[in-house]
Amino acid sequence: MAWDVVKIVEAVAESLEREAAARDAEQAVYGIDVLDELALHPLIQRGLREAEFGVHPEQGYPSDRRVRRRKSQGKRCDIVLTAHGAPLLDPEAEQTLFGDADAVPLDAAYWLEVKTVSQFTIEGPFARYSAELLQPVTKDIRKLAQDRLIFHAGLLLVLFTADPIVATHDLGAWEHRALQRGYPVAPPIVRDFAITDRMGNAHVSVALFAVRRL
Repeated sequence: MAWDVVKIVEAVAESLEREAAARDAEQAVYGIDVLDELALHPLIQRGLREAEFGVHPEQGYPSDRRVRRRKSQGKRCDIVLTAHGAPLLDPEAEQTLFGDADAVPLDAAYWLEVKTVSQFTIEGPFARYSAELLQPVTKDIRKLAQDRLIFHAGLLLVLFTADPIVATHDLGAWEHRALQRGYPVAPPIVRDFAITDRMGNAHVSVALFAVRRL
């Protein structure tokens, strides 16, 4: 199937922007940029569910499922999406009475790794901003690209910066560096919005880089 990646990005951006506005209305001390990656996951998942995707967090990578007997073992993907809220197929239950005829096979789902990086933190400028942008993020791309049983995948990067100029430059530089290193990423689909500057960040970019198989 063809995945509507624009819809994915817009759903996430709308959910985060709505949460930012709610914090402004509450006159909260901190905005959404204070949230770490795990704290942002529920907001991201909420937006995707509201857009009528099936949202399946923390799913084991397909290739790992073939070699490991326990579901808790092996590499895990942040979010796996299915269309129209459909369940995700459990290969172990496929040929049993517990199988779901409407379940989506793993190779038809959309595998999504999520990363967030902030230019500023509560303590001030984030000293490891560039390092965090370049190292853990590219590791996730490698995991997605090397799994021979994944056909639809992307890296969702939520970037908090001082302004759109910094965001545009850094996303472009990141894509250039990834391509130089041989990572199979496509140009990103990006949605931006402004947030209230509470600690240096006044701009949010939600960028989805499609990942091709190696």
